[in-house]
Amino acid sequence: MIINSEKYLKELFNLLSIPSISAQSGHKKDMEKACLWLQKKFISLGFKSEILPTKGHPVVYSELITDHKSPTTVLLYGHYDVQDPGNLDEWTSEPFKPEVRSGNIYARGANDNKGQHMTWISALEEIGKSKNKLPINIKFILEGEEEIGSKNLEEFCNENKSLLKSDICIVSDTDSISEDQPVITYGLRGIIYLEINIKTLPKDVHSGTYGGNISNPLNILTNLLSSLKDEGNKILIPNFYDNIRKVSTKELKQINNYPFGSNEIKRETGAKQVVGEKGFTVQERSGIRPSLDINGIWGGYQGEGAKTIIPSEAWAKVSMRIVPYQDPNKIIEATEKYLKKQLPKGAEIKIMTLAADSAVLMDTNSKYFRLAEKAYKKVFGKVPFYHLHGATVPVGGIVKRVLGIDTIYMGYGLPDDGLHGPNEKFSLSMFEKGIRTNIDFLKSI
Repeated sequence: MIINSEKYLKELFNLLSIPSISAQSGHKKDMEKACLWLQKKFISLGFKSEILPTKGHPVVYSELITDHKSPTTVLLYGHYDVQDPGNLDEWTSEPFKPEVRSGNIYARGANDNKGQHMTWISALEEIGKSKNKLPINIKFILEGEEEIGSKNLEEFCNENKSLLKSDICIVSDTDSISEDQPVITYGLRGIIYLEINIKTLPKDVHSGTYGGNISNPLNILTNLLSSLKDEGNKILIPNFYDNIRKVSTKELKQINNYPFGSNEIKRETGAKQVVGEKGFTVQERSGIRPSLDINGIWGGYQGEGAKTIIPSEAWAKVSMRIVPYQDPNKIIEATEKYLKKQLPKGAEIKIMTLAADSAVLMDTNSKYFRLAEKAYKKVFGKVPFYHLHGATVPVGGIVKRVLGIDTIYMGYGLPDDGLHGPNEKFSLSMFEKGIRTNIDFLKSI
């Protein structure tokens, strides 16, 4: 089968040119524009396509139903929203004017997730050129809130259970190891994201007049944050590690055979040292162990020069990546109790939950995993590694809870694609291999 790469690349560029940033209200019209572009594309391929509302950004739902008896139904997922590009001075080219350099597409959303879900849309278009219709049902959901926690996706799925009923879900929103070594992700960590506010005063005051006699909320906050982990990176919240899944010797060997260690982390991040929870390997810490990180901290004066104040308030954002069988609600409750117990008199604390999603683990014995393996082997020439990913893609857990089906993560990104950072990219080779693999997988079903 001939892949019309130039046509599919041009269409991807059109989609990448839309700055569909879900976190910013100023881009609401761009979100709508992306929805309409996708709906039009699906209709051109013979799909029935609707833009369905949620409490936030809408979902583009499309379906192609066969007239074969008892067909398999495949649910494909992607997201059309992207992250803010950040500091434009750090970009070599403009984030919403895609261009190709050294075999890569550079643009915000090139990998995450427009390039990856376009491998499926392009595959379906390529299959549609054949006279023989695909004897399976295809359902496609493209949400607009993945980059802000998919906060309305679960409600949407609950309200549309019959519409979304399927046998298997496929998501391309993860990575392969390299351009010739594919990966199937069979589990991802969950996430808890908290915002913490400490207040001690009704207003900022002079640090000379009052320093030494009143509580500084930044001092309190930093003390609280430093109490969350010990020197060996063990998380100190009581009962935090309760119910963590026990991993078999066989699976542990598979995890540690995954070729991504300290050298790769240093090369891709620029870190001079790899650190983590004592007693566990790099691979174990990123897949089967939870983590906790401070994502931001602020308060007081931050302008040029000096301003001698004791601030009235201080803030921090803290995220935790959790593993299978950890209950996010219980951990949030334990964290609040732990921090409040250490809070000194005269200080107030507010803890807000910005995101909470469980880890997800799939049954790799499913026939659909075997078919994905074969498709990868045919196109890439290598059997894919099975991998537990350290990140969180909420849809897998939601689909399992609501629809009762597993998700296969067939990622076509590469580890150095720069997701959420400047100069995000997507390999042209992986774009084409993704299309070819998807065609073979769908046909094999």
